[in-house]
Amino acid sequence: QVQLVESGGGLVQAGDSLSLSCAASGRTFSGYYMGWFRQAPGKEREFVAAISRGGSNTVYADSVKGRFTASRDNAKNTVYLQMNSLKSEDTAVYYCAAGLTFGATRSREYDYWGQGTQVTVSS
Repeated sequence: QVQLVESGGGLVQAGDSLSLSCAASGRTFSGYYMGWFRQAPGKEREFVAAISRGGSNTVYADSVKGRFTASRDNAKNTVYLQMNSLKSEDTAVYYCAAGLTFGATRSREYDYWGQGTQVTVSS
């Protein structure tokens, strides 16, 4: 079992930056590939970013490429999502997830999920 807890969400203005964290506990964090997803009201959960176990490889959705950066610190059992140049369409609940497939973009490919953190971007 892996327990994941996101933090760092909030209300910001368009163009601002925000950094999300996801703290993991339980089984060996470094053994899992990590992903970030988001879900806006009335929409399906969508892939945002994925990061390899060592953190050297990342994959991003086209909608966030160049603005968001995923990273991880295995010594702290934490994965991060730095979000810059935020837009109103980035408003959503953001989730981190752990799985055993690198670069997975589908929710079903992840085994463990956090409870989510709300990000609201006002225009």
